[in-house]
Amino acid sequence: MKVKAAAKINLALDVTGKLPNGYHAIESVFQTVELYDEVSVELTDGGIELSCKVPHEFASADPIPCDERNIAYKAAKLFFEENGMDCGCRIHIKKGIPSQAGMGGGSTDAAAVLYCLGELTGESVSKPEKLGADVPFFLTGGTAYVEGIGERITPAADYSGRILVIAKGREGVSTAEAYRNVDSLEAPQHPETQKLAEAIENAPDTAYRYFGNLFEQAVKLPEVDDIRDNMLKAHALSAVMTGSGSAVFGLFMSRGMAESCAEKLRKLGFFAEVCETVAESFIIME
Repeated sequence: MKVKAAAKINLALDVTGKLPNGYHAIESVFQTVELYDEVSVELTDGGIELSCKVPHEFASADPIPCDERNIAYKAAKLFFEENGMDCGCRIHIKKGIPSQAGMGGGSTDAAAVLYCLGELTGESVSKPEKLGADVPFFLTGGTAYVEGIGERITPAADYSGRILVIAKGREGVSTAEAYRNVDSLEAPQHPETQKLAEAIENAPDTAYRYFGNLFEQAVKLPEVDDIRDNMLKAHALSAVMTGSGSAVFGLFMSRGMAESCAEKLRKLGFFAEVCETVAESFIIME
C-alpha cells in the first residue's frame, strides 16, 4: 500500500506551560498542507525493513536516519507489539517534506505507517502519541484546534483551499533548543489562538489576522527573517514561521502572486513551494 502523507503548518502556536513530565503544553491551530512524503508499506513474514529516498538539499541540512531510530520504524514496531503480531513489514519513504522545518515530516510518516498497517490488518494502536506529539493529529488531518502535548484534538471549521508559499533555508532548529529558549522568554506576546479558531469558523477570509507563533520570539534565524520579509514584500497577507521552525508560510490572494514569490525565493537559494491547505492527511496512491 502506498500513500501520500501531508505536512502540517501551525496557523497559530502558543506554549501555555510546562508539565511535571518535562513536556510543554501548547495551544495551536494545526492545518494539513499540500506538501507530501510518499510512504509505502508491505507486509512480510517477519522483521521491519526501512528504506528512504531523501533529496540532497534535505539530507545536507539534517541527515535523516534510515534505521530503527526513524519514527516510521518505531511506528511499525509499536503496531506489531501492541497487537501481538509476529509478522513484519517493508517500509519505503520518499521525502518531499523538508526536515527540521516545523512541518511534522517525521510524524506524518509514522502516522502513514499506522494508517497503512491498519488498512492492511484491520487493527490499530491505542495511544499514537507515544510516538510523538504530532502523530495523533495526522491520523485526523484537516484543520484542528490542538491542546495538551498535541493529543487533545478538536476538529475546527474547514480551512482548505487557501493558497500558500512554504519556504525554508539551510538552517534547521532543534525542537529541544527552541523550547529551552521559550522557557527563558520574559513577558512574551502570546498569539490569540482561540480567536483564530473562531475566525476560521465565522470569518475565514480575515482569519489570517490572528496567525502567529510564540517561537518567533524564541528562535532567531536570519533566514527566517529574510524569507518572511520577502513574502510580505510580495504582498502576502501574512507570513509566519511554523512549529518550532524553521520553515515559513505565507498566505496569498492568488496563485499567480504566490508563484512569483516562490520563484524569487528560489533565486535567493531557498526551498520554496506553492501549495494549498488540504482537508486530509493521506491520499491513497495504490
